[in-house]
Amino acid sequence: MSETLFIRTVSVLLTKSSSWMANMNTLLEPLKASDFDWYHARHLLWRAGFGGRYEEIKEYEDMGLDLAVDQLVDYSNINQQHVEQPEIDPDNIKPLTKEQRQKQSLARKNKDQEMLAQLKKQRQQRQRTDREDFKELQEWWLERIQQTTRPLEERLTLLWHSHFASKQQNVRDAYLMYQQNHLLRENASASFDLLASEIIHDPAMIKFLNNNQNNKRKPNENLARELMELFTLGEGNYTEQDISEGARALTGYTYRDNEFVFNKRVHDDDAKTILGQTSTHTGDDFVRILLAKPQCARFIAFKIYRHFVADISDQGQDWTKDQTSIIGQLARALQTHKYKIKPVLKLLLKSQHFYDPAIVGRKIKSPVHLFATTTRSLRTPDLKASKLRSAMRTMGQQLFEPPTVAGWDTGQAWINTSTLLARHNLTTTMITAGGKRNQKTFSYDPKSLLSGLNLQSASITQIADRVVDITLGNISAARRRPLYDFLASESKPTSRQSLISLLLLATTMPEYQLC
Repeated sequence: MSETLFIRTVSVLLTKSSSWMANMNTLLEPLKASDFDWYHARHLLWRAGFGGRYEEIKEYEDMGLDLAVDQLVDYSNINQQHVEQPEIDPDNIKPLTKEQRQKQSLARKNKDQEMLAQLKKQRQQRQRTDREDFKELQEWWLERIQQTTRPLEERLTLLWHSHFASKQQNVRDAYLMYQQNHLLRENASASFDLLASEIIHDPAMIKFLNNNQNNKRKPNENLARELMELFTLGEGNYTEQDISEGARALTGYTYRDNEFVFNKRVHDDDAKTILGQTSTHTGDDFVRILLAKPQCARFIAFKIYRHFVADISDQGQDWTKDQTSIIGQLARALQTHKYKIKPVLKLLLKSQHFYDPAIVGRKIKSPVHLFATTTRSLRTPDLKASKLRSAMRTMGQQLFEPPTVAGWDTGQAWINTSTLLARHNLTTTMITAGGKRNQKTFSYDPKSLLSGLNLQSASITQIADRVVDITLGNISAARRRPLYDFLASESKPTSRQSLISLLLLATTMPEYQLC
């Protein structure tokens, strides 16, 4: 199948989903417990996590709907598999000490070129070290995603990383980016009001949006604008005057040496009017005003819905009546629970709507999700870190480097002729190449996918169905037919090579790009 035809096929699958939405279940009432089967458990793990092995899916099916969702959402109850923390020097980009500033000033005054060259060399060495630390940071997060026993924790961290987007290219301090990542993970399922309040105190965000330059004599509006447009209310729910007043509230919110600092000396403590409320507002007051607006709950409900349910437009006028209804219900739940994330996620992940046929298998995997679901469900060998980082760059999702202040786009933006080739190359390499897992070198053998089947008596259809169910989900018999035919043509259908070839065929089908 040509790349253009492949992309058209994906579009057709998504178009079918759109047409089915006319009869979509719009209830956030729970799915009947008796309806929760293996395929529903698979859908839950692919959307709220990063997939899973056949036996893992079966374990979640056996738990039943309520316990399965609670197991994922209440992840603090799960012991986290130990992942080494990245070794990032917090002092790579530290500010000069008073003594160092005096030395630099004296060298400039005396035109001491040798000393200036020495100081420049030291600065460049620290910057090189920081760039190496940043590579380690990217590799560390990908490894954490691959190994975590708390998949929803990382899914939420990715959501907030794209929502509160900041990038190393501008921040140029790997430790600040790591610190922000820790902040998002620690509060990922707590409450959005806490996240919004913390982000205006975050040094990486302050540096990224230049709020360290925001003072009462010359306000900088970057953080105030993004706080309203991208973090809380969405476009069109404020005025330029609100942004100007919000920027005044945020004056003096800065950082020094990796820590937030409130510089009262440059803070504007005069009265400000933000969204109709007048007082001597601080940045924290500004956030509270935004959170009290119903538009904020609606905007965050939309972000949660898009991350876990469907690739919909960020323009409300483009939503269907049913999408508007569901997002409205989620927004009211957020308000009822005072922005707590867990109860809203449980409501959504247990709902009839979440398991509707118009939703299941109709969301395009992000590059990170494609990698993670492949390695976690198929148990492929670990790729060399540099290869994986390169693949992520080619596919369009470098962690800690979102393309814009609005984060990553979703849906069909992930797939074009260039990224599609990279996506296929990644999965092919993961399946065919040898590698390491738990520090042991081995060649991948997919026979483990067939555990529980009696290979002496299992039919071609049963073997193929097991692979299809794991990789592609509940697809039609007609879409399974080419896989049945291929395996039937093999003289040794359960051999390592036959199963690898079957996996390669399955992972190049359009449905594999969806979850």
